Amino acid sequence: MKRTWLSMVGVLLMGAATKGLASEQADWPGYTNGAQAMRVEKTVEQIDTIGGVIYSQVKSTRAVRQLKMTLMVPRTNDLKPAIVYYPGGGFISADYEKYTEMRVALAQAGFVVAAAEYRVVPDKFPSLVEDGKAAIRYLREHAQEYGIDPARIGVIGDSAGGYVAQMLGMTNGERAFDKGTFLDKSSDVQAVVTLYGISDLRDIGEGFPEAVQKVHQSPAVTEALLLNGPAFGAFPGASISSDPGKALAASPIGHAEGVKPPFLIMHGTADTLVSPSQSAHLYEALKARQNKVDYILVEGAGHGDLYWYQAPVIERVVNWFKQTLGEPIKGTAQTRARDTNL
Repeated sequence: MKRTWLSMVGVLLMGAATKGLASEQADWPGYTNGAQAMRVEKTVEQIDTIGGVIYSQVKSTRAVRQLKMTLMVPRTNDLKPAIVYYPGGGFISADYEKYTEMRVALAQAGFVVAAAEYRVVPDKFPSLVEDGKAAIRYLREHAQEYGIDPARIGVIGDSAGGYVAQMLGMTNGERAFDKGTFLDKSSDVQAVVTLYGISDLRDIGEGFPEAVQKVHQSPAVTEALLLNGPAFGAFPGASISSDPGKALAASPIGHAEGVKPPFLIMHGTADTLVSPSQSAHLYEALKARQNKVDYILVEGAGHGDLYWYQAPVIERVVNWFKQTLGEPIKGTAQTRARDTNL
């Protein structure tokens, strides 16, 4: 009897609450009988996507090539760290609007995220490194416009894009690759994430079967074309091993001396295109010189396969950037003055 009485009280109270809600809804503009109410909590910020941004113009005697980036900008008044994504493509393509899952996750975490194209074969080294650095300088030049903290810019790349990201971090402080515009701005970066990237052009196939290693000694393989160019006229082409010193200077591992920004290195144990040894050697070089570096092997992951789009991988990268670069600074994008010479 007592339980029945309590149940009746509950029904009456629920009915009163529903009646009150219905009465409240009746006052809403556009309300009509049968309309359903939906209450939403505002827990995420809006993200603006800005495409077709020209960050660099490469001029020759016959043409001007415009290099583009796409920006994702959280619509806040916070002073935001920025991340630049450089896409992989075997040095022959730079489809910069891919890896949406990673870029969106970073933007939702409060970062300004730029995805930048860069020159590829038949353009030769160091064009892609010059482009990578030009993208950093562009963001610093336009930091106030996008609410970017110029003191906190990180980079991420996969495969050949990982090579670009590595080169930017390993050449912090060097000016040899700074070409083009906004040269009063620094191209140094404060954090580097490289996913199955290339650290040593001399031996991308290390540890692979002999047939694979033979391909990497061909003058037609893409790293050889990147370094030496294609056969033409009296030039018969050259393999990556034809000039080991030149190949080392064009490799991230060749710039190991000096203080580097923090690195997060990730590679798949089942990668059959870029040897996991590439990441191991980079980790060892950074660690031996007392630099801050984290190295993660993703069990069973291949080269750019579905493993790299899963939440644990993406969350690991996002959290590492948050820990390394810090969170957005609330409400200070327009009021906090930072060193504009960065």
